[in-house]
Amino acid sequence: MKMRAISQTELGGPEVLTEVELPRPEPGPSQLLVQVHAAGLNPTDYRHREVGMFLGEPPFVLGWDVSGVVQAVGIGVTLFKPGDEVFGMLPYPYGAGALAEYVTGPGRAFARKPEEIDHVQAAAIPLAALTAWQALVDTAELSAGQRVLIHAAAGGVGHFAVQIAKALGAYVIGTASAAKHEFLRGIGADELVDYRAVDFAEVVKDVDVVLDAMGDEYTTRSLPTLRKGGILVSIKPRGQEHLAHQAKALGVRAEALLVEHDHTGMRAIADLVTAGKLRPTIAETFPLAEAAKAHALGETGHVTGKLVLIIPQ
Repeated sequence: MKMRAISQTELGGPEVLTEVELPRPEPGPSQLLVQVHAAGLNPTDYRHREVGMFLGEPPFVLGWDVSGVVQAVGIGVTLFKPGDEVFGMLPYPYGAGALAEYVTGPGRAFARKPEEIDHVQAAAIPLAALTAWQALVDTAELSAGQRVLIHAAAGGVGHFAVQIAKALGAYVIGTASAAKHEFLRGIGADELVDYRAVDFAEVVKDVDVVLDAMGDEYTTRSLPTLRKGGILVSIKPRGQEHLAHQAKALGVRAEALLVEHDHTGMRAIADLVTAGKLRPTIAETFPLAEAAKAHALGETGHVTGKLVLIIPQ
């Protein structure tokens, strides 16, 4: 059997993305076959399309965020049955393939989709929310009453991080342009810094945790905002070889994080959705065939929330 997918045979701009027909995959041991209803996009998609990053040279099908319905399960799967609605992140980076009518992935890369949201909303969540969860909860061990600085707070990872931090009882400071401050207050930010008008490094002090989604000079300039013993988690791990040494010299800690597929994390995120404490913001949706148009919009860097591709059934 065949399926539609978005593939590329060369690296480059959005125009290299084309709709193709590929064989429909079959689930192996411990895997699910999921009929994809919606697939979320993330900045890492644009970088892989352009320069290959971890995936190397094409051809390949991009995408890690999936929401859909289980069609079949491989031997050994006990958590799901055909007909279950699930959402999750395919293993990053080498499990890419969400921009297709069907995907296979480890059963424990998925969780049950909360009934409170539809497939479009669910597809916007996994990679970005897992990144925020693994940074704030697993790595930084953020707790109630602590102060956290979240860079690019209105972005994909950022707007989930704000909500997760508030659910944990933290005091949330976010950097974002002034136009996005009202949106961020609406999802729980306590204090906002307009990075275009103010130098965050001059006005933010004594935070317990920094979530750095920017990289480059933002990372090193964020270290002095931490109190002694605080921690910075960067989700831009490339070029951070000296980060831990720089942090230690200031009496703080630093980690560089790559997101991992995570059933426990997905279930915790699903619980926040069910409790009404986490909702994705959808910037825009596109049909699968218009993946190139979605990529072009996404890489402008000015999208609030998430872009999602819809796969007609």
